Amino acid sequence: VQLVESGGGLVQAGGSLRLSCAASVSIFSIEGINWYLQTPGAPRELVASITSGGRINYDDSVKDRFTISRDDAKNTVYLQMNSLKPEDTGVYYCNAEEWSTGWRVDYWGQGTQVTVSS
Repeated sequence: VQLVESGGGLVQAGGSLRLSCAASVSIFSIEGINWYLQTPGAPRELVASITSGGRINYDDSVKDRFTISRDDAKNTVYLQMNSLKPEDTGVYYCNAEEWSTGWRVDYWGQGTQVTVSS
């Protein structure tokens, strides 16, 4: 599974961005697709996730501001980010998780930089 993120950039606080994660395989077959945020010196943190069954979860820090969605026809998952804050700054990674005989297998994109200025 190959993942390619796009849509990052520089935006002022209060602005919006939409990130895209294009997969090389049918995302309908992927058990879960997640967006992680990594800031300097910190581990990657889960921001939002969507399962093949459509179950969605958000970190409390982005609830009511971010929306994750999927377009199965385009094999793409989106992260719509509204009301951006400086603390949303970092590299956003798309992650696909698969489970096989009890083991989790992760696939990662290259990341896309989001910078929110105050």
